[in-house]
Amino acid sequence: MNPAHESRASDKTKARRFGNVFRALRFRNYRLFFGGQLISLIGTWMQQIALTWLVYRLTNSAFLLGLVGFAGQLPMFLLGPLAGVIADRFNKQRIVIITQTLSMIQAGILAVLTLTGTIAVWHIMVLSVFLGLINAFDMPTRQSFLLEMIENKDELGNAIALNSSMFNGARLVGPAIAGLVIAAIGEGLCFFLNAVSYIAVIIALLAMKLPPRHHHQKKSRGMMVEFKEGFRYVIGFSTIRNILLLIALVSLAGMPYTVLMPIFAKDILQGGAHTLGFLMGAVGVGALSGALILASRKNIIGLSRWIPFSATVFGAGIIGFSFSRALPLSLVLLFIAGLGMMVQIASSNTIMQTIADDDKRGRVMSFYTMSFVGMTPFGSLLAGSLASSIGAPSTVFISGIVCIAGAIIFALQLPALRKQIHPIYVKLGIIPEISSGIQTASQLARPPAE
Repeated sequence: MNPAHESRASDKTKARRFGNVFRALRFRNYRLFFGGQLISLIGTWMQQIALTWLVYRLTNSAFLLGLVGFAGQLPMFLLGPLAGVIADRFNKQRIVIITQTLSMIQAGILAVLTLTGTIAVWHIMVLSVFLGLINAFDMPTRQSFLLEMIENKDELGNAIALNSSMFNGARLVGPAIAGLVIAAIGEGLCFFLNAVSYIAVIIALLAMKLPPRHHHQKKSRGMMVEFKEGFRYVIGFSTIRNILLLIALVSLAGMPYTVLMPIFAKDILQGGAHTLGFLMGAVGVGALSGALILASRKNIIGLSRWIPFSATVFGAGIIGFSFSRALPLSLVLLFIAGLGMMVQIASSNTIMQTIADDDKRGRVMSFYTMSFVGMTPFGSLLAGSLASSIGAPSTVFISGIVCIAGAIIFALQLPALRKQIHPIYVKLGIIPEISSGIQTASQLARPPAE
């Protein structure tokens, strides 16, 4: 038998063994990453819930909840584009090992300060900024590192969806555990367990066997030159630009509802730390469901239509949540919001990584990180200030309205965007070529010459 046929037959056998939904797990490196990251992310979610609860317990201030979120995420907005240049230049595996190690140190310091009873709000602010600096380099590198782990661009969409399901499976488990741990022992143990959880992902990264790759160390060109090149690429590629604008809007207006969650848990639903865990867990169940729906898709054809629809679902979910005063109804509405949020973000991520040029993927994902995570601190600060004036429910209601308005505007652009990405899908073999006069992906990706 022809070796190529044997290879394809072997791939099909492995795909059947792992099932359509989990087919990216047939790649050893991705399996290692998936397992290690799942353990680490459970700890990350425990820390996030414990941190918001600790801040609110110490201060009883909606504004300071927003300020801590702002301090922790602002570095991702400021340094995201620089991180993308570094991700395109250097070994992504080494960068992620360094960032995960530094994150472990941050969690360890937070644990010591809390367990010894010396923690203060200014400690939380400083450590949040430190973690934000780490994440500014970690997130775009880790996102663009996926393709090196799975070795096959055809499975990128499945790997991204599985990554999202892992993230949200951890979002489901982590807050639930955190709520129990906080109620029984305190926030400090959550921080300690998060520090320990990083060991799993660091071991997984060290165990990977990756083929040698040429990293784009164009040092003579200068990092600012490469940053400008990436910026022009993103601005000139209207599909990527419009996707990023919608993500930025939802992150600014919609996502900060999570920093107000302790207010809903404690003051509106009259609960405690366990109630906060249930609320965040409901978001996680919805997001996990959305990620699994995406993972079950065989390809990305038609995925662009899901973006505005899911953004509308997210907006409607948080609008309903803003009116709810009953825990069961709140859980259902947050499930809907979580599902819509995840489908929008994962669909956007998949399309952008698929159509981006290989040598610019790190920079594209840095702008994705800046839009998705980097805009959230401004939203957190705005939401905290607004909630202090008009209340958390009214703030979340306005957030949902803005998200739906953005989704409608994006939907009006869909015909033009689909026309642009069609030739790229043809070039990549995602859809068959039906005419000979189609422009190449690189022609479409570049802005027109002036």
